[in-house]
Amino acid sequence: MQNISTFTDEAQAYSEIKEAGYFPFKADYPALENDFHWHDFDSFLYITGGELTVTEYETGESITCTQGTKISAHAGVVHREESPGYSAIFGLSVDPRTLTQPVDKPLSSL
Repeated sequence: MQNISTFTDEAQAYSEIKEAGYFPFKADYPALENDFHWHDFDSFLYITGGELTVTEYETGESITCTQGTKISAHAGVVHREESPGYSAIFGLSVDPRTLTQPVDKPLSSL
């Protein structure tokens, strides 16, 4: 599973993102359930509201994350997400304006 830890507030999230040299952005997501996929960038995900369940493909392990959970994810890890809706601050290792499409890379592209 990805590296899971906690954080105390948004100021800490933004500070850690800046310290890592990552690019921050904040987003709200409606309910979702996606297929297994991967990303070509490293990221931090700070859950600020709602709930997100992440399942790793290789191990089948799932973890449900709520407010105060930080996920450190590495490029290439195949996973899927399910959520009734959540809010988060993201830190990406690449500028979000330069993300390759689709952002959620299908298994067939590995």
